[in-house]
Amino acid sequence: MASLQNLRNIGISAHIDSGKTTLSERILYYCNKIHEIHEVRGKDGVGATMDSMELERERGITIASAATNVTWKGTEINVIDTPGHVDFTIEVERSLRVLDGAVLVLCSVGGVQSQSITVDRQMKRYHVPRIAFINKCDRTGANPYRVKKQLVEKLGLNAVLMQIPIGLEDRLEGVVDLVTMKALYFDAGPNADQVREAEIPAHLLEEATAKREELLDGVSMCSDELMEAMLEDNVTVELLRKAIHDATIRLELCPVFMGSAYKNKGIQALLDAVVSYLPNPTEVVNRALDLDKNEEEVILKSDDDLPPVILAFKLEDGQYGQLTYIRVYQGKVKKGDELYNTRSKKKFRVGRLIRMHAAAMEDLTEAGCGEIAALFGIECASGDTFCDPKLNYSLSSMYVPNPVISLAIKPVDKKAADNMGKALNRFTKEDPTFRSYVDPESNQTIIQGMGELHLEVYVERMKREYKAEVEVGQPEVAYREAITARADFNYTHKKQTGGSGQYARVAGYFEPLPDPVEGEEYKDYEFVDEVKGGAIPTEYIPSCDKGFQLAVKKGSQVGFPVIGVRAVVNDGAWHPVDSSDQAFQTAALGAFREAFEKAKPVILEPIMKVEVVAPNEFQGGVFASINQRRGLIVSSTEDNAMCTVLADVPLSEMFGYSTVLRSLTQGKGEFTMEIGKYGRVPSGVSEQLKKDYQEKRKRDQK
Repeated sequence: MASLQNLRNIGISAHIDSGKTTLSERILYYCNKIHEIHEVRGKDGVGATMDSMELERERGITIASAATNVTWKGTEINVIDTPGHVDFTIEVERSLRVLDGAVLVLCSVGGVQSQSITVDRQMKRYHVPRIAFINKCDRTGANPYRVKKQLVEKLGLNAVLMQIPIGLEDRLEGVVDLVTMKALYFDAGPNADQVREAEIPAHLLEEATAKREELLDGVSMCSDELMEAMLEDNVTVELLRKAIHDATIRLELCPVFMGSAYKNKGIQALLDAVVSYLPNPTEVVNRALDLDKNEEEVILKSDDDLPPVILAFKLEDGQYGQLTYIRVYQGKVKKGDELYNTRSKKKFRVGRLIRMHAAAMEDLTEAGCGEIAALFGIECASGDTFCDPKLNYSLSSMYVPNPVISLAIKPVDKKAADNMGKALNRFTKEDPTFRSYVDPESNQTIIQGMGELHLEVYVERMKREYKAEVEVGQPEVAYREAITARADFNYTHKKQTGGSGQYARVAGYFEPLPDPVEGEEYKDYEFVDEVKGGAIPTEYIPSCDKGFQLAVKKGSQVGFPVIGVRAVVNDGAWHPVDSSDQAFQTAALGAFREAFEKAKPVILEPIMKVEVVAPNEFQGGVFASINQRRGLIVSSTEDNAMCTVLADVPLSEMFGYSTVLRSLTQGKGEFTMEIGKYGRVPSGVSEQLKKDYQEKRKRDQK
């Protein structure tokens, strides 16, 4: 096994169609993992190696993050190619949680797009050092300098160019490496795709010298050692590389590389950069929580001799049972080892241990510290921690966004119903953002996810992988209800039957919680206990809380959860015989229902942040289509021949928008959306929603 110094765990993430999968394909080729290159939407019908799912090949998009392991100049690199569509955002979260570094791929024409911003936010959440690769420099309208500027302005990164292009668009020949001050061409060797070093072309010398000064200035801000060397005028390549490496790991610097994956230019230099500038497992601080010591933080050491601590970060259903991807944070894991799952509190033995290469696998006898491997046939959930039975640690799990869209699905016949059950069971285990439940009122099976594409893909997978033919009902939006004013309550619950009865009185008030600050989640509910002098005994206070929590699960206007409520209990009464936990729960439930109408309730709907990119000539049509959908245009920018429109649009109005946009823009426009916030529904719409809800209840009662 390679020493930890020679190991990198990296992810490749970016906006849709920036060329992540094409870049992964080239990395596999240059590291001799595959012997010929296939394109994502290739004419040969093979499809990229990393898109191993049939659906991915057809649509030319990445759905599940694929893992592979390559070796570049003696350094082992675990590469995870992640999806760019916001609907599969959990795949990105999952990968970043276990990676030590990342390559942020940007399109030299599109620049920093909405999904690049989301990915960058995810990288910051997990403190992942990154290098940027500006791809597609061979495209018309390529401008890497503008993209570098956007990295600074839009993402707030200290982006520094490590290379400048030799020619752009169809004249892209290679790049100038500003660290070694050499020109790199990628046309040597029998296949004309190997690196050839040469002197910098005369017409670029002046620009290269100026850009190198900028590079030195940018890096020296983060390194005193380099600053001193600059003053004494003896900057060596080794010193500069070390300074860049250290600053990148401290997240103070984002080195920027460029090239064209499709034209095989700039890949080897990028691999060199991954080895030189991204951290090895020992350079990253990983923390665990000790469950035996009240979740005290423990720093994990990258040492093979310590007891193992492992995170299961992704599940897949393979032909031999469940496949669990793991990342070893401490110690090592061998076949036959006994491990302990700290969530389910069960011990298990490691059976088969493998390493994945997209869809192919190779058997391992052990996986050392810092490695990414996979186990077979283990019962666990995504995000579980496995450790030595002597330890009881938990690696904090990843952030899972709430689903925003739901569909009703109905199996065609009995056989399809059984298969659908199996499929849902597996998908919900694999993907925490995909949920399914049976609606108690309508008895329909409801699936929830991050967007139309997300659910579409799962319905398609049910048909293909499980032969479950299902009919899809109208998508339902996850509305919410809220109160806008303070309302007092004083509710008595009395019930006298034979024997002891039920008695409880609760008094207090409800008020709306303040709106969350930008970027914060909506708080659903807060309970405040202000009872003085034992008006309600302390053992019944949690019962009131429980009753309110039950009440906010379903509002009375449209039957959706109520959010943003603070419930304050300040008085009450009890009876030594007739009061019970149940009596106080029922009283709290009754109090909420009574006061809810007085608190001026409103209906809220998810408002999506929508980004539409379309050619300039369709700008008017795009604006009109957003306005028709009760959308609010936030900004609009024009760049070369494309315009980008950012808008806030209610989710309920976005169904079928992809078809509308395609016909509006002759198929050239595309849009992405992610949940922004909850906003108030206009009165006309809310009246209709309430009417529909009342009718549905009447129907269900018959």
